[in-house]
Parts: sequence; C-alpha cells; structure tokens
Amino acid sequence: MMKILTVCGLGQGSSLILRMNVESVLKELGIEADVDNSDVSTALFTKPDVIMTNKELAENLKEAKIPILIVKNYFDKDEIKEVLQSFFKK
Repeated sequence: MMKILTVCGLGQGSSLILRMNVESVLKELGIEADVDNSDVSTALFTKPDVIMTNKELAENLKEAKIPILIVKNYFDKDEIKEVLQSFFKK
C-alpha cells in the first residue's frame, strides 16, 4: 500500500490537520493509502512513497529524493484533491 507522509515544522498541529484532510480526500477518490504525519527532521529518516507539505518545508526535504507534493493551504480540501489527482494520474 502507498505510504503518504504529511509534514509540518513540529509534526503536531498542521501536519495532523493535513493528514486528516488527505485521508478524507483519498476516501472520496477511492484511493487506498497509509497516511501518517511527521516533523521535517523525522521525515528525512522515514521512507514514505510521497511527502505532502508546504513550499517552505519542501526546500528542507529535497535531499530525501522522494516525490514531494506541495499545498498552500492545509485546510483547503479542493486544493488537496487537485494535487493528489495530479499525482495519481502520472
């Protein structure tokens, strides 16, 4: 199963919100994935298939060599859906 990691600075608040919204959108799209949330430093040591975060934090994760999906607003399910649909169409 695909593993998606949502990332924020501390791995608590906003990454958890993004995780819940990603899970909701994936369910709506009928896509099964294991979604977890983390902080930036831990994200570099985990091996997800894809990371979802904002543009600023994505810069710190480039060395992970994992696809990084960028969202501007962790609360915007329409944006999250658009980003996920684009990724899964590849």
